[in-house]
Amino acid sequence: MQIDRRLVSSFDWPLWTLSVGLALVGIMTIYSATCSVNEECSRYLATRQSYWLIIGLALMVATFSVDYQRLAHWAYPIYVAVVILLALVLIIGITSGGSQRWLDLGFFALQPSELAKLTLVLVLAKTLCYYEPGYSLMDLGVPLLLSAPVVGLVLLQPDLGTAGVIFLIAMAVVVMSGLRVRSLLYLTVAAIAALPVGWQFLKPYQKTRIWTFMNPESDPLGAGYHVVQSKIAIGSGRLWGTGYLQGSQNRLEFLPEQHTDFVFAVFAEEWGFSGCVALLAAYALLILLALRVVRRAQDRFGVLLATGMAAILFWQFTINIGMVTGLVPVVGIPLPLISYGGSSLVTTLIAVGVLISVSMRRYTR
Repeated sequence: MQIDRRLVSSFDWPLWTLSVGLALVGIMTIYSATCSVNEECSRYLATRQSYWLIIGLALMVATFSVDYQRLAHWAYPIYVAVVILLALVLIIGITSGGSQRWLDLGFFALQPSELAKLTLVLVLAKTLCYYEPGYSLMDLGVPLLLSAPVVGLVLLQPDLGTAGVIFLIAMAVVVMSGLRVRSLLYLTVAAIAALPVGWQFLKPYQKTRIWTFMNPESDPLGAGYHVVQSKIAIGSGRLWGTGYLQGSQNRLEFLPEQHTDFVFAVFAEEWGFSGCVALLAAYALLILLALRVVRRAQDRFGVLLATGMAAILFWQFTINIGMVTGLVPVVGIPLPLISYGGSSLVTTLIAVGVLISVSMRRYTR
């Protein structure tokens, strides 16, 4: 997979640098999240995340070294393989926290729902790139048939948060492909009308999370505990923060899931409002750089592929920050590039690799 000089000169260094920088901030924050008053800081999780970063960077390089057009030829076989993995999760998957989301591969646990985000974007971009802009709901049959097994299998794990994110990512690709505005409105109304039906299929703990979201202080030691402690941690940071490794909520172990879903609260307590502004600005810039790739793409497949990858970054970032600050229900969505998790980190870096691949080849079409 040799890259010629023309591609090297078009390499998207800002996108690469910002992604790697955020991942390094993540490792630093994960290390801090393992510290407590009673025990010394553990390097185990931070070290594992470092290994995943190396693997993710290698796969990122492999991804942008390949012409993204070649990915289209493998879209459907990859889709079938990921659907099979999602089905296997329900049969032989590892159960943790009430959900069956992982496959034990011996030396690591794979979360196929993370791969499903990339795969669905790829297969929808491959399918919708042949649609003429301005198509109607009647033409959405094939995209819906491709999306339904992925969303449905993730819902059965059950993982409502990830299923919702996958749905939003798919909708971003559909909208960018040129669905009529009127058809989009019909689809939105239908989705809202289906909410009461969907409510009946939610697990009791999922319903409790949604009710508690409206007033977390009503059950501060139960369903509202995560959000209440997260808000306390964020508020404790004030303007400049308590200092690295000095967060009291984290070190006293009041903050739950501090290295995964609520890692932003650890960062906010230690670096304060000023640090949060800098971090949010970095994410905003990352998403803007991804959207710049969408604008510069020279073919329809590249536009849709880059749109989906940008949507992966945007929706996970938005929902995680909203979840940690109490603006949306707690649904277990990691903060991309920063939360602990090999599958999430590697998937995000591959998504960035796809964006770089599209960006590098904008002058070769």
